[in-house]
Amino acid sequence: MGIYYTPGSLKARLCVEGAMRTYEYCDHHAIPYKRCGKLIVATNEEEVSRLDVLYQKGLQNEVPGLALVDRQQILEIEPYCTGGLKAIHSPNTGIVDWRRVACSYGDDFKIGGGTILIRHEVASIKDVGREIRVDCKNKTRITAKHVITCAGLHSDRVAEKAGGKSSPTIVPFRGEYLELRADKRYLVRGNIYPVPNPAFPFLGVHYTPRMDGSIWLGPNAVLAGSREGYSWSDVNTRDLAEMASFRGLWKLAVPNMSYGLKEMAKSALLPLQLADLQRFIPEVQMTDLVRGSAGVRAQAMRTDGTLVDDFEFDESCPGMLHVRNAPSPAATSSLAIADLVVERASDRFKL
Repeated sequence: MGIYYTPGSLKARLCVEGAMRTYEYCDHHAIPYKRCGKLIVATNEEEVSRLDVLYQKGLQNEVPGLALVDRQQILEIEPYCTGGLKAIHSPNTGIVDWRRVACSYGDDFKIGGGTILIRHEVASIKDVGREIRVDCKNKTRITAKHVITCAGLHSDRVAEKAGGKSSPTIVPFRGEYLELRADKRYLVRGNIYPVPNPAFPFLGVHYTPRMDGSIWLGPNAVLAGSREGYSWSDVNTRDLAEMASFRGLWKLAVPNMSYGLKEMAKSALLPLQLADLQRFIPEVQMTDLVRGSAGVRAQAMRTDGTLVDDFEFDESCPGMLHVRNAPSPAATSSLAIADLVVERASDRFKL
């Protein structure tokens, strides 16, 4: 809902606007959602001071309904969250099945005359003067007057195939989730998040209810062995070699080695993740946890090790617009991002 982001950034503006428009879109298309709210919980005095700064960001970003709540108020919202000293309550935060939303977007696109092609890996993109040719590895050729790319984990590679800038580079980080056993779901009503560490782009281990009633716990953040590295066994030698030779990753990794090793240990040793979870809900026990799904974050990074924290576009190629970084909250912001892309494309292509 825009609480975390630097006032004035695209993230801040697009998240607040996008959240409201997502609710409107879901209402219009009869897609169910739940406004279950969110608590960002401080469990020690150091986090309390960071929480106050975060609250001011949320106010500057005009996040609706924000309130600071004390320990007693936390328990009224989340009765089992006994580890909290103080929290930010965002009552308008909600959940939705994003797969269903994405499929609805696809339907809208097709109704508007668009065609969706899957399993068409891009081999090359060339501007040949009168048109742009996109050749795929399955021998399909697509021609267009203008091209917009938004390739997620492969956004840098696709842009470079078209002659785009070499920076930023995508580094994949896997986030692994646990799930709360079905008979313990009563412990959680809404989203429960920690106060984030400003040194890292990850929000930390949190409790996330899902539309199917399940409760996801996590994620951690470990360097993936592949851009599609959804498990430890997913290893790609090309991806590993590129990461090993990318000096930006080393500049980030060396000073943060202890953090990275802790995250790897959490991946292997569930008691370490349990300790993080018990800071908020001490009643959660090891027998209440089962391993769940995983996702891969496309973290854009510069050669000096700086993490790209905001949305970024590359307009260096004639007739093309490359979305180089669209990080979380890209789903929440998706409709607002779409408007921004259309605006950029209209200006750039003189449409």
